[in-house]
Amino acid sequence: MDLYQLFKTRTPIIGVVHLLPLPTSPRWGGSLKAVVDRAEQEATALASGGVDGIIVENFFDAPFPKNQVDPAVVSAMTMLVQRIQNMVTLPVGINVLRNDARSAMAIASCVRAQFIRVNVLTGVMATDQGIIEGEAYQLLRYRRELGSDVKIFADVLVKHARPLSAVNLTTAVQDTIERGLADAVIISGWATGHPTSPEDLELASSAASGTPVFIGSGASLENIATLIQAADGVIVSSALKRHGRREQPIDPNRVSQFVEAARKGWNSKGETKSISELKLHS
Repeated sequence: MDLYQLFKTRTPIIGVVHLLPLPTSPRWGGSLKAVVDRAEQEATALASGGVDGIIVENFFDAPFPKNQVDPAVVSAMTMLVQRIQNMVTLPVGINVLRNDARSAMAIASCVRAQFIRVNVLTGVMATDQGIIEGEAYQLLRYRRELGSDVKIFADVLVKHARPLSAVNLTTAVQDTIERGLADAVIISGWATGHPTSPEDLELASSAASGTPVFIGSGASLENIATLIQAADGVIVSSALKRHGRREQPIDPNRVSQFVEAARKGWNSKGETKSISELKLHS
């Protein structure tokens, strides 16, 4: 997948809009206007801060169903994504938690969003929702039926979960790409807000053989310069919120600071690579 074609940069920074609880979720507050207002504020803050893309997800709907969400959630997310698209010109992705990739693909295809995130595309994971099995076959068939070109960003050994069998990261990355046909892979820490391991990113990047690898959790102003050395992009949320707290709204100042730090890190990575190439050819 050509990241530049999708994001107009080869090193995209993707911010996440965590939707307030949606209708039928346990913490649904009864006001869809409040959800819309918060989503629009966060999308605007992300865009003004300089991110290259946005993922919209039903983060505050927890506890989640493990697979199919209620139709009201699909309807609300479709409307919310359209509202965000009317406010910003950035590429938009969708993640329907916990693992309703089919609904995410349907929403994205109908509103012409560019990508979806899938927590479990291949393999079997033990999660707080129970056992989740990857359904790559069904999702890829569905994308074809829809005549869609929505890209699939797939987590590998996703956070808040454990594999049922002993699977090493290299094999998991290769299976997700070669057997699951993921367009990009995401490597995370063990939970939301917990940093991705630099060593895991290096292993994943080597195994991916050119398929983009994204940092999926725990990126911050303090560690992004290190983490991005072995990644092609980053998905970030908690670090961009007021006081770095996930329940708070996005802070545009924190967004711009993070974007600046990430860009400096990538520029440094490029300069290091150029020097290495010069030495090899000298």
